[in-house]
Amino acid sequence: MSASLEELSQRKKVIREQAHAARQAQLDKDGVSQQILSRVMHLPEYQQAGTVMFYVDVRTEVRTRQALPEALASGKRIVVPYCVDGELELFHLESMDELELGMYRILEPKAELRSVTAKNVPVEELDLIIVPGVAFDCMGGRTGHGKGYYDKLLEHARSTTPLVALAFECQLFPEIPMQSHDIFMDLVVTENEAYHGRGRNECPGT
Repeated sequence: MSASLEELSQRKKVIREQAHAARQAQLDKDGVSQQILSRVMHLPEYQQAGTVMFYVDVRTEVRTRQALPEALASGKRIVVPYCVDGELELFHLESMDELELGMYRILEPKAELRSVTAKNVPVEELDLIIVPGVAFDCMGGRTGHGKGYYDKLLEHARSTTPLVALAFECQLFPEIPMQSHDIFMDLVVTENEAYHGRGRNECPGT
């Protein structure tokens, strides 16, 4: 029998709380994040991608900002998201100097650059998307903060674009409760492994 929406929401809430605590307790976040990003950058999916979206880390997420200079120097087109009225917009990042601390002390594109037409990137042009999250499972199940920003963005990505989630191993759970609007990752990369998920080719069970 299918779990009710209230039951699923409660299970996700408990998992989020446990994952936040585990992530907070993660030792050497910089060093472990470097291991994770190195693993990502050696993936064939990353090597073959011309346009790559990186999230810019906040709080206790796997840290990406230390890998951005290397990515920018690689010749790839690097894109970062920022939030406007509950939606993620995409920005072509060419230099770390184009970022500044915004609301909630989140590093994001400078306000005066966001209106530059050449800086705006349609999600359909992304060849690989690096996705944050709070908790994951080895099948690519993911839960974020519950606001759906990434779900809304990923709905419009090309079906062939790999979705690569970054996580500390401590953020993995046996199973993340998934609903019809939730999107499975193609890969979940931790310091230990690159787990191959279900991606968008299968629908979550009811």
